[in-house]
Amino acid sequence: MKNLLFLPVIIIFLLACNSQKKIVEAEPSEVVISQEKQDTTKYELIVFDPRYETYLISQAKPKWFYSESYYKTWNIQYVTEWNYRFQNPMQYGNFYETEIDYSPSEDYGLDLNYRLYQYFQFIEKEYGIVLISRRGKEKTR
Repeated sequence: MKNLLFLPVIIIFLLACNSQKKIVEAEPSEVVISQEKQDTTKYELIVFDPRYETYLISQAKPKWFYSESYYKTWNIQYVTEWNYRFQNPMQYGNFYETEIDYSPSEDYGLDLNYRLYQYFQFIEKEYGIVLISRRGKEKTR
C-alpha cells in the first residue's frame, strides 16, 4: 500500500497545432500521451517512472510480436477498468489519481499501443495491481 501512494499516474491528451509541441511539466512517475500534428497525426507515450524503461527493455517479446489490434483491444479493457477505479476512490483507493484519455476510435499506432499495454503490465508486476484477470496468467503478490 505504501508504494501505491508514490505512483501518481496521469495521462494527458494534448492537441498541438502545426508541428509545435506543447511542453508539459510532469512529476517523475507521470505518463503523458502527446500529439503532434503535421501532415499526419503522430502520438507519443512518455512514462516518467524511471523503472518503466528498464522494464520495457527487459521484455522478451518485441512490439511487433502481437498485432496493433491485439494491443488496442487490451488497452481499451485496461483503460476502461482504470477509469472505473479512478471514479471510485472509496472502493479502490487513491492510486488511480487521474483518468486516462484513450479513445478507441483514435489510431495511436503500434508503438504507443505497445508501450501503453506494457505500462499496464508494468503496474501489475511492479505494484501487484491486477486490473484485468487474464485466463492462464497467474496473479502476482
